[in-house]
Amino acid sequence: MTKLLENIHRAVNIGLVNEMKIVADKMGIDIHEVIQAAATKPFGFTPYYPGPGLGGHCIPIDPFYLTWKARQYNVNTRFIELAGEVNSNMPTWVIQKMTTALNDRGKAVKNAKILVLGIAYKKNVDDMRESPAVHMMEMLRTSHADISYSDPFVPIFPKMREHKFDLVSTPLTAEKIATYDCVLLATDHDAFDYKMIE
Repeated sequence: MTKLLENIHRAVNIGLVNEMKIVADKMGIDIHEVIQAAATKPFGFTPYYPGPGLGGHCIPIDPFYLTWKARQYNVNTRFIELAGEVNSNMPTWVIQKMTTALNDRGKAVKNAKILVLGIAYKKNVDDMRESPAVHMMEMLRTSHADISYSDPFVPIFPKMREHKFDLVSTPLTAEKIATYDCVLLATDHDAFDYKMIE
């Protein structure tokens, strides 16, 4: 129960900040500035940051063990389920934002060359379990995009239960990046040279 509480605490707070990201985006507000300002409170606030969804096992899966068990006791776990819903919808929201950005530049997702940066589920690891990057790659493939990826921790796309891509990690050079219509940052590994990428 202690581990589940810790996992659920993160899931709910990440769900909250992901929802706040969507609201702030609609209002033209930088959510990162908001989080930075809120974090100046000396106690009572723990900063969480928005992202393209959740991966691994602890946050997207483990909380639902408690949801399942709670049902046996006729208890409805609304916070857990709502957080899961918000977090599960983030890959779709990111792809919609990317699609709009391409459309604004007169480019369709179909046949667009898209480079996904980082396919591990969190920064600086090689763990691919439940990676939101892979869910976004699936959506892009369904839309007939020409997908590549770059991840210093995942040189070859691994065999996975539900996902199959015949891809290897693309080396990042300014010349190579310039050949893409869109670069989608999915996992912000420290090894990425963001100034060069930009």
